[in-house]
Amino acid sequence: FKSSLSNLASPCLKKRESRKDLLEDERARVDTMCRHNYETVERYTVQRRVQPKVHVSPTKKGSLQHHNMLVCHVTDFYPGNIKVRWFLNGQEETAGVVATELIRNGDWTFQIMVMLEMTPKQGDVYTCHVEHPSLNSPVTVEWKAQSDSARNKTLTGVGGFVLGLIFLVVGVFMHKRSKKGKKAWRRPRLAFLASSSAC
Repeated sequence: FKSSLSNLASPCLKKRESRKDLLEDERARVDTMCRHNYETVERYTVQRRVQPKVHVSPTKKGSLQHHNMLVCHVTDFYPGNIKVRWFLNGQEETAGVVATELIRNGDWTFQIMVMLEMTPKQGDVYTCHVEHPSLNSPVTVEWKAQSDSARNKTLTGVGGFVLGLIFLVVGVFMHKRSKKGKKAWRRPRLAFLASSSAC
């Protein structure tokens, strides 16, 4: 079978090799068209780099000591080669880590989700660690386990601060406005007194 194929191909190859001018034309066409097109497109494909965006969140808002899952959602990056790892209090976690396949966004960027099964304890710090060719150094995003009461205290403190800031701005505005009103009231009165004493 092999010899019959070579017998069939042999005349074509001999004819093609005898026409050196055709080979040179094909090589010149490749040199001019393909190399030019590659140089034009290279910066949009081969050299293109888009930095990933990283977001960490639990799958359910629960209290401490209950089984949960943290999701590290890495989006809008290019090229597709990426390394995502989980750390708990500085130690790499490999057990309970599940990742999706690389997902194409349709705009030449990718996304991936890497989940970590965990049971958070007070003070635990979980870190999603992302390495990508577009980054000079890895990106890390932390998630700190805290009790519902600690979370509520934080929210209450932030809410009180914002409310106090609003009252301060309204108070300053009203104070300035009342000063302008007093000045406007005094001027006509003084002018009236001056004109009545001239008579």
